[in-house]
Amino acid sequence: MTHELRIAVATDPGLVREHNEDSVYIRADLQAVADGMGGHEHGEVASALAVNVLAGWQGDLGPAVAEIARRLDAEAPQGAGTTLTAMRWEGLAFQLAHIGDSRAYVLREGELRQISHDHTMVQALVDAGRMTPQEAANHPRRAYVLRALQSGNSHEPDLSWHQAKIEDRYLLCSDGLTDYAHLEDVHEILLSTEDGTEAAWQLIALANGNGGPDNITCVIIDVAKKKWWQR
Repeated sequence: MTHELRIAVATDPGLVREHNEDSVYIRADLQAVADGMGGHEHGEVASALAVNVLAGWQGDLGPAVAEIARRLDAEAPQGAGTTLTAMRWEGLAFQLAHIGDSRAYVLREGELRQISHDHTMVQALVDAGRMTPQEAANHPRRAYVLRALQSGNSHEPDLSWHQAKIEDRYLLCSDGLTDYAHLEDVHEILLSTEDGTEAAWQLIALANGNGGPDNITCVIIDVAKKKWWQR
C-alpha cells in the first residue's frame, strides 16, 4: 500500500446542551458520525447503537445500516433515531453510506465539495427549485430531517462509491458544525491547518464561537502518501 489515512476526531456538547448525543467511530478502514435524535436519552441510545453495530462490522455498509435499523426496532425506545454518515475504505476507493443531515465533504486541490446529500425538508425544497441554498441555510426549520434511522420508522440510506486521491482531505461532521459555521470559514480552516487534530478543534471552536447551541462532531481524514521508509 502506497498511502495511509491519517484520522483525527473532535467532539463537543456545544455551549447549551449538557449531554452529547453525537457518537463517533473510527478505525483504519471505517469512519462514522451519528447524530442522535429524539431527546437526550433516546438520541444517545440510537447514535451509540449505530456505531456499536459498525464497530463489529466488516464489509458492505448497506447490510450494516439494515442491521442498525433492525436493532433500533428491537432495542431502542420508540422515537429514538439517528443520522449516519460513514466511509468504508478499500484501498483508495471508499463506500459512503449516508442518511440524515450529518455531512461528508472532500477538500481536493483547494476546492471544498459536499459529497453527501441532506435528507431535510429545506434541501427537498431546494431540489424542487422552491428555495435557494442561501434561503435553506438560514431557514428556521433547516434541521427538520425527512430521512433517518429511527425506531419503528427507518429509511433507506444513500450508498455510493468514490475514488480518493493522494492529498485529499475528507470531513465528516454533524449539523452542529454546518448549521452554525459559514462554509467559507470551514473551507479556510481545512485549507490552512495542516494538522488534522488541530483543524478539527478549530472547527469546534468556530461553531461554539457562533453560539454553539448543538452538539458538534468533526472527523478529518487525510489521504497521505507513505514515506519510503514506511512501506
